[in-house]
Amino acid sequence: MRVSVPDAYRPGREDHTHALRVAASLAIPGVVLLAIGRPELLVYAVFGSFAGMYGRTDRGRTRTLAQLRGGALLCAGMVIGVTLSQAHAAGWILVIVETTFAGAASLLADRWRLRPAGPFFAIFALGATALVPASTVRPEIAIALGAGTALLAAAIGRIGRRTDTSPVSVHPAPAVGREQVQAARVHALRYLLAVGGAGSIGLLFGFAHANWAMAAAAVPLAAIESGSVSSTELRMVLRRAGHRIAGTLVGLAVTAALVPLHLGSTGLVALILLLIFPTELFMTRHYALAIGFFTPLIMLLSELETPADPARMIVERTLDTLLGVAVGVTVAVVVRGPRRASTVHVVDIAR
Repeated sequence: MRVSVPDAYRPGREDHTHALRVAASLAIPGVVLLAIGRPELLVYAVFGSFAGMYGRTDRGRTRTLAQLRGGALLCAGMVIGVTLSQAHAAGWILVIVETTFAGAASLLADRWRLRPAGPFFAIFALGATALVPASTVRPEIAIALGAGTALLAAAIGRIGRRTDTSPVSVHPAPAVGREQVQAARVHALRYLLAVGGAGSIGLLFGFAHANWAMAAAAVPLAAIESGSVSSTELRMVLRRAGHRIAGTLVGLAVTAALVPLHLGSTGLVALILLLIFPTELFMTRHYALAIGFFTPLIMLLSELETPADPARMIVERTLDTLLGVAVGVTVAVVVRGPRRASTVHVVDIAR
């Protein structure tokens, strides 16, 4: 029986090209790490490669600048995460630092008008690298690997149709006025409340990975275009939240089926390198489907470092996700922000 895929969800040629660039930026360091016998360091290359996800619809130098800016946020998150790991920071310190970083990264992401919107990937990078045991690698090597992969992603991002001959300019905007500054600050406040709230509740209930809940709390907020929450944006917030939960549950089920196979380091790395392609391929088409690939990618990274019981993993990550998404949606509903003086066209949060 032939399955019909709706046109809105069917990736186009540009989607395939973009996803291939992102996959290539991870495949190169991934193969090298396997060759030298250090697959457990792949986590730093993975987050560095996410720099290639930015600037999907841009061309040439414009795309490169967007990816360098996105990469800068990712690397900042990794630097802080590695520092916390080396300091053996307590959970409450991680929550405070990650919450502060989320607010600052939100201001920068809005100022640079990054797409994908918001600081989600940078927040995730901070939390994930902070939990890597300090004895795994020297901090300067970890940071160099992440930054080097981000630069590689930007270099590979130059591949494509060279139709951009204009001066470098990423989403040019008029001078920032008081209204725009206030809107950006309100949006940063949302991230502070959502990320901090999810992390604090996670610690209160003894969640081992409160950072997963903190990252999940940031997801619904990306549907808001910095200012007040319109009825259209609120619907997008709820849709995004539903996609996050559904995609995570499917991804966890897939992971639970893969872990007992005991594929070994080579098999796990190979799967991770394969999963990043469909993750990026569907990111702007169907978020739940993309997260269905993204979740096992991240979980298999954890398996490379600290193997866990599949049943316990599913329960913990499910609770983390539900907590984070619930807090994020609550903040979006409560903190409505200043009213906008003019109509704002809502852009899909994944674009």
